[in-house]
Amino acid sequence: MGNETIGSIVKSKGNDICSVAPTATVFDAVSIMAKKGLAAVLVMRDGALIGIVSAKDYRREVVLKGRSWKNVLVQEIMTTPVLTTTPDQNVGSGLAIMTRESIRHLPVLAHGKVVGVVSMADLACSLVSEQCSKGTSCKVM
Repeated sequence: MGNETIGSIVKSKGNDICSVAPTATVFDAVSIMAKKGLAAVLVMRDGALIGIVSAKDYRREVVLKGRSWKNVLVQEIMTTPVLTTTPDQNVGSGLAIMTRESIRHLPVLAHGKVVGVVSMADLACSLVSEQCSKGTSCKVM
């Protein structure tokens, strides 16, 4: 399943990385997500990945608990440690991690540095495209 690598997906989609500091407010993080059309942002300190915060974290830890998103810090709700992958991993391996761990975003690290983020949708689209190019009958709905 899937010979394409995570690195080739990062290269084709670009390696723009949206991040916030752990001391940013959840309001700041959600504002970035809304502006960029993202469902998650990385939490970085001094260039190092220390967490990830998603819309799911926001709903579970802020909305459902009746907390104020302007007063809650990202470090209070972020997911840590963060599961990651490397550019040389194949798409199938990335999807397996995401499915097993019930996550939708996977930061990509090369030599300890974040070089991109792939989503479950990125990987699924890659597999569908690969199957279609092999002549397998596939329809995207």
